[in-house]
Amino acid sequence: MRLGKVCILLRMIDTHTLLLVLIAGIAIAILLGLHTEWRMSRLTRGKSGKSLEESVVQSASDIERFKQFRKEIETYLETVEKRLSKSIQGVATIRFDPFRGTGDGGRQSFASAFLDEQHNGVVISSIRTRERMSVFAKPIKEGVSEYELTGEEKAAIGHAVEKTKV
Repeated sequence: MRLGKVCILLRMIDTHTLLLVLIAGIAIAILLGLHTEWRMSRLTRGKSGKSLEESVVQSASDIERFKQFRKEIETYLETVEKRLSKSIQGVATIRFDPFRGTGDGGRQSFASAFLDEQHNGVVISSIRTRERMSVFAKPIKEGVSEYELTGEEKAAIGHAVEKTKV
């Protein structure tokens, strides 16, 4: 049924119109072919098919080398992050006068805390008087020490812990 309608439609179109449509179709096909040829010549300009293939192979080789380099960088960054987590990241110092009111200390005493990412490290304290100076070092594990800490040492540890937070 449908074929019959097409035949009737073709009979209605005169020969000249049909010829013009056919010529326009051929012209469009030729232009598309020329356009494709122009794009191919631009792609292979100055190169033979062999050198183009070599370029593709070289590019594939470069991509593989970049993938290997990326793996190496990722491995390196993992080791750097492990090392960084064990390095000192929080440092704080509190200055104080251990002999309040007498003027003997003159805020020359201090407590300094040095902590890593897991809050492990050391707190170093110094108490200075006119006659002598005493230095104390106490290990810190997860923010606490097995030794008794002074208020200044606890404050230094608290400030150092704050600095380890990213």
